Amino acid sequence: MSRFNFNTKAKALFASIALGLMIAPPAVALENQMFVTIHEAGSGHMARMITIPHNKSVIVELPVDAADILVTNPEIVDAIVRTPRRTYLMGKAVGQTNAFFFDARGRQLLDLEIQVERDLTPLNNLYAELLPDARIQVDAINDNLVLTGFVPNAVAADQARDLAGRFVGNPDSVLNMLSIEANEQVQLQVRVVEMQRSLARQLGVDLAASFSAGNVAFSPVTSNPFSVAGSILGGLGTPASPDRTFRWSSNGDYLDGSLRAFERNGLIRTLAEPNLTAISGESANFLAGGEFPVATGRDSEGNATIEFKPFGVGLGFTPVVLDEGRISLHINTEVSDLSTDGALQINDLATIPGLTVRRAETTVELPSGGSLVIAGLLQDSTRRNMDGVPFVKDTPVLGALFRSEDYQNDETELVIIVTPYLVDPTAMSELATPDLGYVPANPVDSTFLGRLNATYAVGEGAEGRRLQGPVGYIVE
Repeated sequence: MSRFNFNTKAKALFASIALGLMIAPPAVALENQMFVTIHEAGSGHMARMITIPHNKSVIVELPVDAADILVTNPEIVDAIVRTPRRTYLMGKAVGQTNAFFFDARGRQLLDLEIQVERDLTPLNNLYAELLPDARIQVDAINDNLVLTGFVPNAVAADQARDLAGRFVGNPDSVLNMLSIEANEQVQLQVRVVEMQRSLARQLGVDLAASFSAGNVAFSPVTSNPFSVAGSILGGLGTPASPDRTFRWSSNGDYLDGSLRAFERNGLIRTLAEPNLTAISGESANFLAGGEFPVATGRDSEGNATIEFKPFGVGLGFTPVVLDEGRISLHINTEVSDLSTDGALQINDLATIPGLTVRRAETTVELPSGGSLVIAGLLQDSTRRNMDGVPFVKDTPVLGALFRSEDYQNDETELVIIVTPYLVDPTAMSELATPDLGYVPANPVDSTFLGRLNATYAVGEGAEGRRLQGPVGYIVE
């Protein structure tokens, strides 16, 4: 049996190779052992969240010494290190940032998520002092404020928003989401009454003559217009030719005369009672009338473009409920009619009428159920013209045969009564309309009795229901 023995050098070489293999493993093995660790902000047992009031500071006390402090955004939060264990954090601007604290060996000591907000304590104290009946919650979103809660009326809501706007220095940075507890629906009852009185008087003489002097024949004719009220619609007299009121003739010479006399008295009564309902701060509009076309130009193809203008009785109002006993109203009302005054004639093809307008606009404060009268809207217009032959019309006595007189007087009086009410919705069963119980007349009643609708005793028809209060116009 033989044995294999290593000499001394061989043993030393073998030992060094084995030691190298143990100390320096292959590169592939080292790569397999490498990995990356990421610590997200706000996670882990070292994370904390704090809120710092704007322009104020907090003190951070550490249990061990800190060697390194990192603030992500120094424009929002500034860190002042007084000792290795004590740091001051000052809120410089509204916003969000974070800060990290490390010890001398690089280990993380603290992870702070920082929110810098405005200190709302003074504003809340101001609300409690000035608006004791309001329940307002103030929340901050970056550099903006959000107001939530309940206030007794719209005035308190405006005051709360104004205070918050002055607190942040910018009213646009305040979002008002306050709810108003008071009733906000306002019904406006309006009564518009207009009386128009007019008087027109016309008196004139037109002459037509024919005579000769030697071999020269003369045929003078006078036709005096009525320039104020226009041509007469009736009255006494006809045009001088071919008809006449009187005639004188002698030896073929003649003188025809036509007397034109006319007088007209007019009375127009306009009554409108519109009722509108709107919530506080919103507008409502009403128009009882119509629209008339007005040519405004031509299009690219040469066709006339038409725009319609409204006329009639119009009402617009904007209510603001100040509190249960006060309502601020911005009212504008208008009564307009089509008129020949100011009308525009276009090439004998079309006439665009003018408008006579009576308009009132005001802002008042009334209690619910209180009334306001807008009166004194008076207008008195007098026009008088004399047309005739120059010089001759000024001749005493005989001048009346060569002139015409046109006189017109218009008087208008407008009265508007406004009454606001705070209203609540009601059930449909509690409402009634003017046509409740209306039944058309049958052929027998219509033919022999001249009735437009059927009649019945009180309590019959319409399920026995009766109308209460002013409900409108009813055919009786």
